[in-house]
Amino acid sequence: MSKKKKLILTIVSILVVLLGAAGVYGFNIYQSLKETTETMHTPIERVQPEKRPEKVTLEKKDPFSVLLMGVDKRENDSGRSDTMVVLTVNPNTNSVKMLSIPRDTRVEIIGRDTEDKINHAYAFGGVAMSMATIENFLDIPIDYYIEINMEGFKDIVDAVGGVEVNNAFAFNYEGYTFEEGTLQLSGEEALAYSRMRYEDPNGDFGRQQRQRQIISAIIKKGASLSSLWNYSNIFDALGANVKTNLTFEEMVDIQRNYGSAAKNIEQYQIAGNGQMINSIYYYMVSDEERARLQDLLRQHLELD
Repeated sequence: MSKKKKLILTIVSILVVLLGAAGVYGFNIYQSLKETTETMHTPIERVQPEKRPEKVTLEKKDPFSVLLMGVDKRENDSGRSDTMVVLTVNPNTNSVKMLSIPRDTRVEIIGRDTEDKINHAYAFGGVAMSMATIENFLDIPIDYYIEINMEGFKDIVDAVGGVEVNNAFAFNYEGYTFEEGTLQLSGEEALAYSRMRYEDPNGDFGRQQRQRQIISAIIKKGASLSSLWNYSNIFDALGANVKTNLTFEEMVDIQRNYGSAAKNIEQYQIAGNGQMINSIYYYMVSDEERARLQDLLRQHLELD
């Protein structure tokens, strides 16, 4: 065999070994991801909502909705869903609509026969009551939920090696100083950064924006090639701090059939005004604003 052929054979052999190793590594990642999603999977018992007489079929590319909840659970506290974002996903228009709901919004709490702050629904009845209350408020079905333990933010941030954010203004909170401009945050710093509200001129809206910053930074960092070498810690952090009624198979269907919709995300906020009722602050939403949002989301879900 000539030297040239020997060299080519050697290079091919090395490539085969490397590809085989990559295949095994990729298989390990796939298995770990599947195990993590099974840990995250938390079905809830709820009556099939009349807003959605028939369950959505992701294989058929039906438009669907997801409720994202950032739940702040501290010691000796059942927790409240301080961050609530409703996503409607339509593969036919290749678009996602993202609606942030202020935590102080005064609504009817379904199952309690009372009006209260929308984030109290979680404290009263967990995920099921939160979903039912938001369904009633927006007049749309909520097909899935994803609950993130805000206390676990720091574990997820540390697992991806910290995150980078662009801070709009300088402030101090929980012993940390956050200067204006680009910041590199550890897990503890990111948790404090996402919690501050009262010093923000935009109040809860400002806090929601910072929380979205952290989530986006986590996704960006977690999707980078460098994070693949630390996938075990990342999956452990997700499994310990995220719950959802989505199955692994449904997540695969969403990635396969709805991936292009994520490139076109439109963000919306609810217009309203603050009002004191019995010495308690509420965010009041007019019937006209509520009807506008209902029409917007129902059309996007192709319900009308």
